[in-house]
Amino acid sequence: MEQKIKSGVKLGGVFNIVCRRKDGSIKWQDEAKNLVVNVGLQHVLDTIFSAGAGVAPWYLGLVSATPTIAAADTMASHAGWTEFADYNEAARQEYVEVRSNQSLTNAASKATFTISADSSSIGGAFLTSLSTKSGATGTLLCAAAFTGGNKAADDGDTLETTYTFSAGDDGV
Repeated sequence: MEQKIKSGVKLGGVFNIVCRRKDGSIKWQDEAKNLVVNVGLQHVLDTIFSAGAGVAPWYLGLVSATPTIAAADTMASHAGWTEFADYNEAARQEYVEVRSNQSLTNAASKATFTISADSSSIGGAFLTSLSTKSGATGTLLCAAAFTGGNKAADDGDTLETTYTFSAGDDGV
């Protein structure tokens, strides 16, 4: 007799971004609940069960305006969104995480992006294994659109980006 699964695991996270003006005051803040994409889920399974190679470090990137995140997205193919790359840093920002129980976060070492163009429109964020700005290789773990829609940023504004990833029993 086949036994039905009575519980499962939830994997997911939230990007929290605070935009600061040049004077340090807060311009806006928003959060984006991620979608762990298929290749990200496959990476997790491969790493845990199939002796796949882990990734260290991961990198945070920004998404341009009006993103549509899909489960089939990869770094090479994500038709519903484009990477936002108008920031001063030469590469995507490293995700320096600390684990506490079933969560990882970079709250102690936020990724900071310094915007390099006025009237920029930011739509969300993503986590990938490749540091190259606008690079189309590597593993996309997850991506997200802001819950409050697109946000404007100007030259010299900074985006302090925190990502928290958690795993837990879904209680089924």
